[in-house]
Amino acid sequence: MSDGNANSGLAGTGGDGKFGLLLTLLPKLPLVLKVVLLHVLRRSETSKYLDLKSDVTISVLRSTLNSGKQVGIRETQVMTTRDPGVKGRIWISTAASKVPPEQGIRDALLAAIDGLRAPDARGAKPSFKIPDIVPVEAEWTGYRAGVAKDATPPAISEEEKYYEMMKETKNKSTILYFHGGAYYVCDPITHRGLVKSLAKSTGGRAYSVRYRLAPQNAFPSALLDALVSYFTLLYPPPGSFHEAVSPSDIVFSGDSAGGNLALALLRTIMEIRRQDLKIAWFGADREVPLPAGVAAISPWVDLIQTMPSLVANQQWCYLPPPILLSETIKPKPDGLWPADPPRRHIYVDDAYILHPLGTLQMNASWAGAPPVYVCCGWETIADEDRYLVSKLARDGVTVVFEEYEAMPHVFAAILPQLAEARRNIEGLARFVKDVCGADPGKVRSSYKTIKARSLEEVDIDVDKLSPFTDEQVWDLARRTVKERNVPQVPVADVPAKL
Repeated sequence: MSDGNANSGLAGTGGDGKFGLLLTLLPKLPLVLKVVLLHVLRRSETSKYLDLKSDVTISVLRSTLNSGKQVGIRETQVMTTRDPGVKGRIWISTAASKVPPEQGIRDALLAAIDGLRAPDARGAKPSFKIPDIVPVEAEWTGYRAGVAKDATPPAISEEEKYYEMMKETKNKSTILYFHGGAYYVCDPITHRGLVKSLAKSTGGRAYSVRYRLAPQNAFPSALLDALVSYFTLLYPPPGSFHEAVSPSDIVFSGDSAGGNLALALLRTIMEIRRQDLKIAWFGADREVPLPAGVAAISPWVDLIQTMPSLVANQQWCYLPPPILLSETIKPKPDGLWPADPPRRHIYVDDAYILHPLGTLQMNASWAGAPPVYVCCGWETIADEDRYLVSKLARDGVTVVFEEYEAMPHVFAAILPQLAEARRNIEGLARFVKDVCGADPGKVRSSYKTIKARSLEEVDIDVDKLSPFTDEQVWDLARRTVKERNVPQVPVADVPAKL
């Protein structure tokens, strides 16, 4: 989905950036005054749960994203991938995976994609462009203590920065992080603040991946980059400055589209294991282990946007109403879009829109997955997240679910000053430390609502978490795609033996 971190690229800009921000906000002055008035008089529903600053922030962001102004994808990508520089209590060490001499990792991914199609559709040539294996950059991220808030990095090499970061880690936990941004905008730079908070709270470090963006690199490019990044942690290529990381110390994580990617990577690995494949990687046939767990922040589950909360929860969120696959609301043509050959969805080829590695609710079974943490707010994608948690629980997966009252999409990044945001970071960090700890088997499922302001924890009955059955969700997705005349390849509906 569109990610609220898109505006964090302004952080650290000089006077010109601040002046541009002022010009952007001036037309919103009537809206701001209205929100302030309704909030002070307690006449708005949101004023019962949010402080004034948060109420205004969400309203302005919603208005900006819902303005209807056509913006080119290239322009948005440039804006959200411009590096303002590294400052403050954070270590950033940039590394890049090397390209293996073998094609085994790509072949295994293609086998997983094919294996999750309907049996009678397997073996056919895919309609999507098969991506090359490329060097994948990532930012090693850790907390840097004992420096000023505006401190700049020391003038040392990336390798030396990595070793300095490692001196400050307190345990071996490693978060393999994928940023949000609907698969076509943002970058690790827009998520440094959030990832730093996670590293600080876990006491470990993060590996924040600069995966290829759509539409110029559509599905499964990002998924291939994610798998390469996981293997880079597990089996460091020659010349890497990190040591091999045990899978028991790795948690996949991400927000929004990055949450989708983290879960899709897990499902890919599960399918590779089901097929009993090993991957040729720098001269050795390597096992494909499961990670210790997955921690998904407001994960984007439903790529085709079918769930009722997409409309019903708009007052609590800033994301635009359902516009994907629309024939009337499209990005401004700019050379990146429309795609060539044409397709309706920015991220995925039309024929694969319902594939379980993209539209996650189409997975027949998650049985055999490691523990999963999911959090969300009262946001527009709440229905799909609640369904995902319900599905995971019914498939026997250990799930820790936290739903935050009145909070918008990825609120820990948008409203970091809130107690709810700090509680969110603490909850995710606790999960990471538990699954990477000495006795991960002690992790138990829990389903809670976190009340606004008071942070009171209220248990949720998982059997009542989602009103939708699997068949209803799958049928809704298929009918939506059919109504919008989007062709598709059949996917497997019968649970695979995992």
